[in-house]
Amino acid sequence: MLPRRLDIGMPRTNAARSGSLVNLRPPVNTASLRRHSAILPSVLTFAVIVASGGLLLMIEKGMLNHMDTPPPRGTGVRSDFIRNTRKQDPNVDTESQIVQEIRNRTIRTMCGQKNMPHSIWRLPPVQRRTVLQHILVSDKHKFLYCYVPKVACSNWKRVVKVLNGALENVDVKIKMDHKNDLVFLADLKPEEIKYRLKTYFKFMFVRDPMERLLSAYRNKFGEIEAYQKRYGVEIIKRYRKNPGKTNGDDVTFAEFLHYLLDEDVEKMNEHWMPIYNLCQPCAVTYDFIGSYERLHQDAQHVLQQIGAPAHIQFPERQTWYKPVTTQTLHYYLCNIPQRLLRDLLPKYILDFSLYTYPFPNTTSAFCRH
Repeated sequence: MLPRRLDIGMPRTNAARSGSLVNLRPPVNTASLRRHSAILPSVLTFAVIVASGGLLLMIEKGMLNHMDTPPPRGTGVRSDFIRNTRKQDPNVDTESQIVQEIRNRTIRTMCGQKNMPHSIWRLPPVQRRTVLQHILVSDKHKFLYCYVPKVACSNWKRVVKVLNGALENVDVKIKMDHKNDLVFLADLKPEEIKYRLKTYFKFMFVRDPMERLLSAYRNKFGEIEAYQKRYGVEIIKRYRKNPGKTNGDDVTFAEFLHYLLDEDVEKMNEHWMPIYNLCQPCAVTYDFIGSYERLHQDAQHVLQQIGAPAHIQFPERQTWYKPVTTQTLHYYLCNIPQRLLRDLLPKYILDFSLYTYPFPNTTSAFCRH
C-alpha cells in the first residue's frame, strides 16, 4: 500500500508544487482569455517543462530515492533509455518535439536509478505477470504493443487483428473481443519472450492520468452494469454514510477516487491501474511512446515503423464515444475534496513524471473559471 502523502523529507519547492498547488496565470476575464488564447500553447509547454524539469532535478539529485512509489523492486542497473525512432519531420510541431525530449530524458534518468528493474525478469512475479499479460505480439510484422485501457486500446487491438489476418478491416462493426485472435507475451515460453523483447519494435500509448481515470469512471460506472455490480455496490457501501439499497450505478467521482486511494496498486483493475505498472517502461525498452493527445499522428508513425500496408489506417473514434474534454475534467476535479486529490496524486506520480503530464491545477482562482 502506498503512502497517501508525498513526503521526501525536504521543503516543497516551487517545481514540486507545480500543477495542483500553483496557478500559472492570474485570474482573467473573458476578454483577457480571448486575448491570451494565442499564447496558450507556449504557456502549456512551459508548464510541462517546469513540472517535468523540477522532477528531473529531484531525480538526478537522488531526492526520490527514499520515496515509496509504485514498487519496482528490481535491483539491476539499466543504462538504456527509450529510443525515439521518429525522424525529424518538419511537419511535427515544436511542442511535441519538446515534450518527447523531456519524456526521454526523464525516463532515462529515472530508469537509471539503482532500485529500478532493467528487465522483466527482475520484476516480482505479480508485476511480471501483469506486464506480460498486457503486451500484444505480432510475429507477422515483428512488433510488441503494450495496451493501456482507456488509451484507445480497443482500436489498437482492432488494428492488430487486421494486421495478423484475424479481422477483415478496422471498420468491421463487431463487438471487440479483447482476448480471442490475439497473442500476448504471457502465452509464450521464456526464450520466445526474450527473443521478441530483444528484436521486435516495441511501443505503447499514454494519456493524462486524471483524464484517463475520469474516462474509466464515466464508462464503467455510467454504462457497464457488470462494473456497477462488482465495484460500484462495494464502493458505495464502503464510502457513503447512508448507502441504503444501491445497484452501484450512482458512484460519485469522489467515492471512486477514495476507493483508488485505499487500493493496492498491484491489485487494481487494469482500467485504473497506473500505466507504469501495466507496461513497466524501465523493464521494457520501448522504441516509441505515443500520446493520446496526438493519437492519429503518432499511430500513423507506428504503422509506418512496423511496415503496415498503406490501406490500413488507425480507426476513427466511434460515434457513440463520449470524449473527456478539458472543461469536463476541470468540472470534476474542481468539485471534489482537494485533500483527496492531493493524497491520490503520489499513487500516479510515475505516470505524471515519466510521461510529462503536469499535475492538475485546482487552485481556487483557476477553478473559478
